[in-house]
Amino acid sequence: MIKAISSLRKTLVLPLHLHIRTLQTFAKYNAQAASALREERKKPLYQNGDDEYVDLDWDNLGFGLTPADYMYVMKCSKDGEFTQGELSPYGNIQLSPSAGVLNYGQAIYEGTKAYRKEDGKLLLFRPDHNAVRMKLGAERMLMPSPSVDQFVNAIKQTALANKRWVPPAGKGTLYIRPLLMGSGPILGLGPAPEYTFIVYASPVGNYFKEGMAALNLYVEEEYVRAAPGGAGGVKSITNYAPVLKALSRAKSRGFSDVLYLDSVKKKYLEEASSCNVFVVKVRYIVVSPVTSLCCILIVSLIQGRTISTPATNGTILEGITRKSVMEIASDQGYQVTQIRLIHSKHPNTLSFTPDL
Repeated sequence: MIKAISSLRKTLVLPLHLHIRTLQTFAKYNAQAASALREERKKPLYQNGDDEYVDLDWDNLGFGLTPADYMYVMKCSKDGEFTQGELSPYGNIQLSPSAGVLNYGQAIYEGTKAYRKEDGKLLLFRPDHNAVRMKLGAERMLMPSPSVDQFVNAIKQTALANKRWVPPAGKGTLYIRPLLMGSGPILGLGPAPEYTFIVYASPVGNYFKEGMAALNLYVEEEYVRAAPGGAGGVKSITNYAPVLKALSRAKSRGFSDVLYLDSVKKKYLEEASSCNVFVVKVRYIVVSPVTSLCCILIVSLIQGRTISTPATNGTILEGITRKSVMEIASDQGYQVTQIRLIHSKHPNTLSFTPDL
């Protein structure tokens, strides 16, 4: 038995020069594999000239999740600086059960859209304003945030990578959702040790199923959306789950959405479940079969050419669309006021009066 083992050892022992040659061969193949892997990573995930549309029913888009091909991911290093982000196929992400976002709701998000022009080119709606708002929200939630340039670049890359998911002109938009979250693990209450910035997209139609038709709104007098000193003025993820019960109850009663009042006196109008509101006074309403012109027809009949919206005071999100409407209305000669609006409790009537 000992002789057999000794003989086997002799057959396994190679001269030194053969060992070196074998190691050189392995090193060569390893270098070739690593080089091929680097070249594969350099290849773009999509082609800029790839303009065909995905196979969707563009005439019947709702506001539901239909994930586009790619998402953008960027990590925050320990020193508070965001590293270079990159596109990757849309898919699930890995999180620790003790991630800050899962345990303490440390996250904010934004929402913007990409539009397709008749010539096929894409338009983005003021993404730099979303970037500034995210920075303000991140400061409130004690989070680092991407720079304005990093944010806008991520939006552009996401839109271009998913260009075939942008609906044809007039058929809808590509909704783009930037999300900043505390992805690092933490047990005690405190800021997460790591943060992740993700941008994903989905083609959508109108948010409300009624489209451009009038909405049936319910004034909520029991539940409130935000309180003074809270986070109602930023786009924190913690602002939205608490409205689900009131919204579900209103929809079960046949309403489209909920209008929330202030949390102190419960008489001042604030905003709806997921959007800002404007109040106008009209002499009469014209019902037009051309739904895309309804808003223009109603606005043209405003008495005194005044448009009012609740003043933001820390409980109301300063919407990008809200700001844009105010700027356009002012440019068109309308008087835009930011005031407190009192809910006037008239039976079967939705009415608000200025608190002068």
